[in-house]
Amino acid sequence: MICTSGFCSMAVTQVQWPLFIVVSLLACECLGGCAEVESLTEAVQGEAFVLGCISCKKREEVSAVTTVDWHFRPQGQENFTHIFHYEHPSADVVDETFRGRLDWLGTRGEDVQAGTVAVRNVSYGDAGTYRCTFSRTLLLAGFRHHVSVEKEVELSVVDAANRELAAVVSEMVMYVLIVLLQLWLIVVLVYCYKKVSDDIDAREARRALKAHKELLDCDGVKLDEAK
Repeated sequence: MICTSGFCSMAVTQVQWPLFIVVSLLACECLGGCAEVESLTEAVQGEAFVLGCISCKKREEVSAVTTVDWHFRPQGQENFTHIFHYEHPSADVVDETFRGRLDWLGTRGEDVQAGTVAVRNVSYGDAGTYRCTFSRTLLLAGFRHHVSVEKEVELSVVDAANRELAAVVSEMVMYVLIVLLQLWLIVVLVYCYKKVSDDIDAREARRALKAHKELLDCDGVKLDEAK
C-alpha cells in the first residue's frame, strides 16, 4: 500500500473484487509525504485492475481544489473518449462502456493528489491508452493559480498474469541464497564437529600421558622401597 498525504492507494495486478471494496473503504486519511508511483500496465482478462495516477503538490502547505478526469483511447484508434470525472464529492462515470465498472480509489476530498480508479471485469476491449488529467487550483494568498497535469497509462490485457523479470530474478536469488546458507551451515557444523573431536582426542591423550607418568612414578617408588 502506498500512503500519501490525505490518501491511501493500492497498487496490485491481480485482486478479487471484494478486496477492491475493502480498499475503497480504507482509502483515506494517511499521514506522510506524497510519492508519485507509476501505474502498473498489465491487466488480466476478467479480473479487476487498478489504474494508478498520482500528482503531488510541490508545496503541501498550499491548499487546493482539484478535479480529476479520465479519458480512454482504444488500441488502433486516434481519439480519446471522456470516461470518468471526479469533483468532490461526486465521482461520475460518463461513458456507457465503463458504467458500473469504474470505482474511485483516489483522494476523497477537494485537495486531490491521487486520481486512482479501479476497473472491474477487464476485457480485451479495455486495452489502450488511459489519460489522467488533474485540474488543480492553488489557493494562494490573495489570488488563485491554475495548474493542469496529465499522465498516461498504456494498458495491455492478457489471458494470465506474466511474472515480471524482477520477480523471477528475485526468486532465483532467494533460492540460491538458501542453498548457499545451507552449505555454509553444513561447513560450520563439520568444522565444529572436527574441532570438538580434536579437543576430545587431545584431552584423552593428555589424560593417558598423565596416567602413564603416574604409573612410572609409582613403579619407581616401589623399586626404591624394594632395595
